Amino acid sequence: MGVQMQTCYDGMKKLTLKNAVASAEIFTHGAHIVSWKNASGDELIFVSDKAIYKPPKAIRGGIPICFPQFGDFGPCETQHGFARNSEWTLESDVSEETTEVVLSLSSSEATLKVYPHTFKLKLTVKLSTSGNLITTFHAVNNGTSTMPITFALHTYFATPDITQVRVEGMQSVSYLDQLQGRKLCEENNDAIVFAGEVDRIYVDTPDVIKLVVSPTRTICIKKTGLPDAVVWNPWIEKAKGMADLGEEAYPKMVCIEAALAKGGGAPVELEGGKSWMCEQELSVE
Repeated sequence: MGVQMQTCYDGMKKLTLKNAVASAEIFTHGAHIVSWKNASGDELIFVSDKAIYKPPKAIRGGIPICFPQFGDFGPCETQHGFARNSEWTLESDVSEETTEVVLSLSSSEATLKVYPHTFKLKLTVKLSTSGNLITTFHAVNNGTSTMPITFALHTYFATPDITQVRVEGMQSVSYLDQLQGRKLCEENNDAIVFAGEVDRIYVDTPDVIKLVVSPTRTICIKKTGLPDAVVWNPWIEKAKGMADLGEEAYPKMVCIEAALAKGGGAPVELEGGKSWMCEQELSVE
């Protein structure tokens, strides 16, 4: 019980959080959550069997942090920014008395070359007594110039069969279809289902989204400060072309990414000395 740390994959540090009803694992590399299990030991987060554990490579799966931008919605040339590729610092104690960890990332000479702003980020990951996985992100602008931010928690959920998955709560919500050059569309169905590749940015979505993984399991995604939601499954051909994923993986995963991309007045223009926060809480129904 509590928090434990171990070293694996040639020096990567991994933290395990565990209580009576759930567990979670997070690497300090990328502050990257790679596991969330219920009391029965069922894995609720997908990580590719072909994931590469070799920094600065981002891990394929889990919950990558997209900062200072989601996708190409920002000034960095690198897709999704650099937070997921960076080594974070553990600020909290490793203790049997808690199921919460705090990690931080500060601007450096390397980040200033691609994003000319001084900042400090904090990520708090907590397992609640009911087994919910709560991720809270804070960004502080330590400089004087305005700091633009788009963001996502790029969560990969484990699915037994993608063709049986339903995403509920998006009816009548507008979205940018990335398979049609970000054409603006509207969701006319009561649920999103999967029969081929899907890559959509839903804009100004409800704060609660339901992911029906199977007839016996629904995951509730509750988000704060993240107005958008990205829904993605690469399907067969695109998965085949990703060396750290592979075509056999696409039926086993779906990404529902709580995001700040286009809605809510994105990007956030964070003034010097100010802070911005967001949160995601995952629970099983």
